[in-house]
Amino acid sequence: MKLQKPLDIAAIVLIIAALYMAFMFAPVERMMGAVQKIFYFHVASAWIAFFAFFVTFVFSILFLVKQNFLFDDIAESSAEIGIMFCTIVLITGPIWARPIWGVWWTWDPRLTTTTILWFIYAGYIMLRKFIEEADKRAKFAAAIGIIGFIDVPIVFFSIRWWRTIHPNVVQKGGGGLHPDMLKAMLFAIFAFSVLYAAMMLKRVRIASLSRRIDAIGENNG
Repeated sequence: MKLQKPLDIAAIVLIIAALYMAFMFAPVERMMGAVQKIFYFHVASAWIAFFAFFVTFVFSILFLVKQNFLFDDIAESSAEIGIMFCTIVLITGPIWARPIWGVWWTWDPRLTTTTILWFIYAGYIMLRKFIEEADKRAKFAAAIGIIGFIDVPIVFFSIRWWRTIHPNVVQKGGGGLHPDMLKAMLFAIFAFSVLYAAMMLKRVRIASLSRRIDAIGENNG
């Protein structure tokens, strides 16, 4: 695909630039020190995970309405990428939390709901591996992709609905962030968005080719 190579190059350049923005451009946080630098990639990963699961939600609905397997391929691909970014969130969070909160893990509402989100989409992926019939697999997966998305707004609003130790940086004024920190965070989100797009193009193409190979195998069988 003509767009794939430029996207790959752009993603590499932007991720390098995001590293520069986080470690060189943004100032060191006065209270937390250098460990706060994880924040930029932790937040960016969370946003991309949410967006990826939203794409799965939308294309799961489209598949059920249109019965077009391209929509199923897109939903599956986005879910796989989403769970990868969600895993990054759950790994970087404790690394950041240990020196700041004094513990690797606490059952904070946002941590708990994010863990539940990870298990929902891990279940989505596992389901797809265990059902061989393509039509049934796609329909069952679409149901989970739609219902499972309910947890995304719960994760997002958890710090507003319940008492939590998570800071709220997504608000007017950047939640008290230094302007350069806000710029670094937004740039990281943009860089990860381009990376997501590059990965999606590759993954959807692989899913499409895999479906063609399966169809050829069934016809020859």
